[in-house]
Amino acid sequence: MQNAKIMVVDDDPGIRDSVQTILESRQYTVITAADRTEGMEKIKAERPDLLILDIMMSSWLDGLDMSKKLKKDPEFSHMPIIMLTGVREKTGFDLRPRDGGPDWCSADAYLDKPVPADILLAQVAKL
Repeated sequence: MQNAKIMVVDDDPGIRDSVQTILESRQYTVITAADRTEGMEKIKAERPDLLILDIMMSSWLDGLDMSKKLKKDPEFSHMPIIMLTGVREKTGFDLRPRDGGPDWCSADAYLDKPVPADILLAQVAKL
């Protein structure tokens, strides 16, 4: 759905800017936030159609905690979440759930940083 409103929450301004540029090239409306606190405030005010979320921000698991909170909230549980993360590159750990269950992380999709523009756009269009 082009013209959809997409929120990007990432503590890296370079990532925020590049993802915003990629999405705006396809006519998406993009809102950005630098951390979990700002992200939650903007989500409540802006009501985005989709969230692109980093895992490691101010604390190691900010993104995981944020996604769980949103998926448990009836107001936001329908909002698709894409985890865009460098965890595997930085730590060697793959944090994707093995059983598909939401207990570990309730994101709808996972993409590794750096993500090619075509893969990001395909996942956004899918969700």
